[in-house]
Amino acid sequence: MPQTAESAPIVHCCQRCGACCRWEGDVKVSADEISAIAAYLGMEEQDFIERYCRLRRDRRGLSLIDAADGACIMLTPEGCRIQAVKPQQCIDFPQRWNFPGWEKLCPGAGKSAPQA
Repeated sequence: MPQTAESAPIVHCCQRCGACCRWEGDVKVSADEISAIAAYLGMEEQDFIERYCRLRRDRRGLSLIDAADGACIMLTPEGCRIQAVKPQQCIDFPQRWNFPGWEKLCPGAGKSAPQA
């Protein structure tokens, strides 16, 4: 079966630039992700929730809050503070979800991973 543009795999190699972390968005976090992130940061889950989470707009769970500039609260000048335990939503970008025009904002778009 031939691949169409819609079914073709997305060519992308993350450059760890943080561009995708600076876009407005809603980073959903599950109970398991909250537990893992809180442990990684050396915090109690409730403290993590109170400091870094908010009720989602649809009131069906929690999301990470945004920093004052609209970026992800976990983005630092050095990169993702929780890279080792980042939420599945972050892992899935851009393969499982993206938006029109994301390629123009992401320096990893169109780049292949280096071959071993």
